[in-house]
Amino acid sequence: MRVIPIVLLLFGLSSTLAQNTISPNTTTQTTTQPTSQGPTTTPHPSCETKSGTTCEECLAYVDCLWCISTKKCITYPAKTILPPNSLCPLNDARWGLCTINFQILIITLSVAAALLIIGFLVCIFCCCKCENFGSTRFQNRMNRQSDKTKTKQEERKAELKIRHDEIRQKYGLSRASPYARFDNPS
Repeated sequence: MRVIPIVLLLFGLSSTLAQNTISPNTTTQTTTQPTSQGPTTTPHPSCETKSGTTCEECLAYVDCLWCISTKKCITYPAKTILPPNSLCPLNDARWGLCTINFQILIITLSVAAALLIIGFLVCIFCCCKCENFGSTRFQNRMNRQSDKTKTKQEERKAELKIRHDEIRQKYGLSRASPYARFDNPS
C-alpha cells in the first residue's frame, strides 16, 4: 500500500519538472473566456498564501513545497531538481506527501535504481553464460557422437581385416610378401 503514494509522488515530480519554470513570486492563473471548446480551469492561489497552515493544505497543489522547520509553503523551485538548503533543508522539505522527505526519497530512488541496474546486468550475464553453456553442451555431444562413429569404424575395419586374413589363409595367400605365391610351386 505504500507503493501507491511513492508512485504518485514520482508522477507529480515529473509533471512539475515538465512544466515551464515559474518564478516563486508569481502565481499561475488561467483566463476564463466563454468559449465552446470545453470546461475552463479555475486558478489556484499561490503557494505562499498557504504558509502557516498545515502540510496537507499546502501540498494540495503539485507545485507547492512544505518546509517543516519554518512551517512555510513555498513554490517548488522548478529550475533545480532539489530545493536549495537555504530555502529549506532536505530533511525538512516535503513535496507530494507529508510523510516522505526529500532525503529519504533520494536514498530510496537511488537504491531502487541501483538494484534495477544490478538486476539487469545479472540477467545479461546469466543469459550469456547460459548461451555459452548450451553451446558447450552441444559441442560435447557432437564430440561424443564423432568418437562413437570413429570407434565403430575402427571395429568394422578390424573385423574386415580379420575376415580377409582368414580368406587369405584359406586360399594360401599370406600377407608376408606379395611374391610369396610365386615362390611355392604347388
